[in-house]
Amino acid sequence: VLIVAAGTGEFEAGISKNGQTREHALLAFTLGVKQLIVGVNKMDSTEPPYSESRFEEIKKEVSSYIKKIGYNPAAVAFVPISGWNGDNMLEVSEKMSWFKGWNVERKEGKADGKCLIEALDAILPPSRPTDKALRLPLQDVYKIGGIGTVPVGRVETGLLKPGMVVVFAPANITTEVKSVEMHHEALVEACPGDNVGFNVKNVSVKEL
Repeated sequence: VLIVAAGTGEFEAGISKNGQTREHALLAFTLGVKQLIVGVNKMDSTEPPYSESRFEEIKKEVSSYIKKIGYNPAAVAFVPISGWNGDNMLEVSEKMSWFKGWNVERKEGKADGKCLIEALDAILPPSRPTDKALRLPLQDVYKIGGIGTVPVGRVETGLLKPGMVVVFAPANITTEVKSVEMHHEALVEACPGDNVGFNVKNVSVKEL
């Protein structure tokens, strides 16, 4: 869920060149988040409060930006909300009677609703291709004192386990995985969608 502040000046700061709205949307797409919901928050602080034109302006601009990143705006639910007052979070708000609801179109079918909770319920569980060969694009490789070489990345397909023999491309280096960690916790196996670090034997950072 990408939360965008609707307040005067706040949205503009977020969507500006180095703003957090842009950064977080790009990060989500880069990390493999395929489905997006945009919550247009602080609708109570627009001018006038709960302004339809402000919501439409924000929807148009955010749609344009997320399309450039790679999202399909037609598959994204835009919901005007006020987290502070609870408007359109769990129940329909009478203060935004102009809002006829969100609807999304995707190849798996259509969905519609009025509240943020309904948009969350409409998210499709992602498929986890664990039966395919391991593919893990590397985001970075670190040298950590006392541990050694630690490549990091997101498992796209297959499973990554300690003791496995893996091949790094394009260098064509074969080595054994000593350990796998996610958020500083050791894993017995990493699945598709997991962003992990793993320690490998006898390979330097430069080689990778």
